[in-house]
Amino acid sequence: MDVDRIVQSAKEELSACTDAHDLDTIRIKYLGRKGSLTALLRAVKDLPPAERPAAGAAVNAAKLQIEELLSAKEASLGGARSGSVMPEGVSDPTLPAHDGIAGRRHILSRVFREMKNIFRGLGYSIAHGPDVELEYYNFQALNFPEEHPSRDLQDTFYITDDILLRTQTSPVQVRFMDQVEGLYVDTDVTMADLKKDVELFTREMFGPNTRIRFRPHFFPFTEPSAEADMSCFACQGSGCAICGHAGWIEIMGAGMVHPNVLRAVEYDPEVYSGFAFGIGVDRIAMLKHGVNDIRLFLGNDLRFLEQF
Repeated sequence: MDVDRIVQSAKEELSACTDAHDLDTIRIKYLGRKGSLTALLRAVKDLPPAERPAAGAAVNAAKLQIEELLSAKEASLGGARSGSVMPEGVSDPTLPAHDGIAGRRHILSRVFREMKNIFRGLGYSIAHGPDVELEYYNFQALNFPEEHPSRDLQDTFYITDDILLRTQTSPVQVRFMDQVEGLYVDTDVTMADLKKDVELFTREMFGPNTRIRFRPHFFPFTEPSAEADMSCFACQGSGCAICGHAGWIEIMGAGMVHPNVLRAVEYDPEVYSGFAFGIGVDRIAMLKHGVNDIRLFLGNDLRFLEQF
């Protein structure tokens, strides 16, 4: 193991070194993963057991010596490393800088903010709820029967028997009614009030000529329940490929708050009534901006992000 010869060779090359690029080349040649000293150090294990301690000590001493020589040479070159020096001929640092890419809010964040502003303008306030929820708020108070399939382990992540990861935003309705009086619950609230607010929202979001319709549906926490459709923004209801030639596009689920949900928070359903609806932000963003693949929202494709 000619350690002395390797050290002498490193000294001669460092003596002739004049720039940071060559310095890094020498560093890699001797101390890199495939460097001369690294190879010797790996070869120590193949020597007879009696020779290994002395050989290992010699290689380590040589490694320290070359590291000191490299540090001294780096200091004499002004502490520069090749990572901070522009290789000659690659670029002219005196040229004007090009315009950078300006950052901006993601399209989903902007659509979500627009939706919140519309509802604030209609008199709503924003409610927040925990991501880790009690089974009572997530299912029981929302009128889900014990045998409902969404309670199964394959559909819901349980932390304990009565604590789980919230599976929907509807538990916030119960918490909000129970604590702050926020959800639209009052005396004499009807489906007409719900339809009017949905209509105001869609016209503000998609244009003043947007029409809506309700279709019967089922949700455990509302009765009656409905799916809300809006007239297609592309064909204005005449039928096209975007709406499947139906003239209508589904946008949300809605309905009157179920009497059992009101009773769960000690509201008398003979006196009070209310409505609820749920809207997917990504669906609204797809419709408003003509995005045909929901996966694009979660990717990092700059070609897509720069369009919006």
